[in-house]
Amino acid sequence: MRPRDLAELVALAALWGAAFLFIRVTAPTFGPVALVFLRVGGAALVLLPLLMRGGDAAALRTHWRAILLVGLTNTTLPFLGFSIAALAINAGLSSIFNATTPLWAALIAWGWLGDRPTSARWLGLAIGFAGVLSLVLDKASLQPGEHGVSPALAIAACIGAAACYGFSANYTRRRLTGVPPMAVAAGSQLAATALLAGPALWLWPAASPTAGEWLMVALLALPCTALAYLMYFRLIAHAGPTHASTVTFLIPAFSIGWGALFLDEALTLPLLLGCAVILFGTALATGVVAQRRTPARVV
Repeated sequence: MRPRDLAELVALAALWGAAFLFIRVTAPTFGPVALVFLRVGGAALVLLPLLMRGGDAAALRTHWRAILLVGLTNTTLPFLGFSIAALAINAGLSSIFNATTPLWAALIAWGWLGDRPTSARWLGLAIGFAGVLSLVLDKASLQPGEHGVSPALAIAACIGAAACYGFSANYTRRRLTGVPPMAVAAGSQLAATALLAGPALWLWPAASPTAGEWLMVALLALPCTALAYLMYFRLIAHAGPTHASTVTFLIPAFSIGWGALFLDEALTLPLLLGCAVILFGTALATGVVAQRRTPARVV
């Protein structure tokens, strides 16, 4: 990767890591549904004009059914899952479960698309899910917390969100290959906004959020969602999808760091070990380790 692309990759991981921090702070006040509606609505307001200016609106009209499903499985459901989880577990732990997305994508690709993993990738899947199990056994209390959500339910919401991301990646590959990425990005945010408008109005918070909480929602919607989408697709174009996907490995480091710095979230040994096992397993399952061992061609 060029130094500029590497810097953009790190910046993207920092933004997506910060998203877990903002969700953790604002979810109790806004509630998961209203928070996600504001997040995707703000992102759609930024991305749709860019879509129109880029001339890709026709693709949105042509593929609206598939993009609607992506809006449900790649935005609405996972964003809700992580927002529910924020009511009971810390930002760092949520981001670690988010890092299992490539594991779910590989498993779904095998079962649905027939992409049989190699022996090394099977080992990676086993190691990654063993790391998930270790964190589940360590954190999954059934006792509801302050906001009525138990850690077990929060963990289930995170795992469900990561599985949705894994399904959506495969569905996009199968049904939306060749569709302009901006059409998928903007269309999915618009679809999520439409799906959540009614429930958000029904579940709008009774208490008035503070100015600081509104600021965090704006940061979540604009830099952490709209700008992050643009950076991600730019990375895919400049560095390729394989390099762009390695952002998954950096997000937990930033999320854990932001949580410890600003929310005093504890850095426990089981948390760090579970994170390391999951990331190592994911690296094996996605072929990152094998790719790094492959000698570079001499041209």
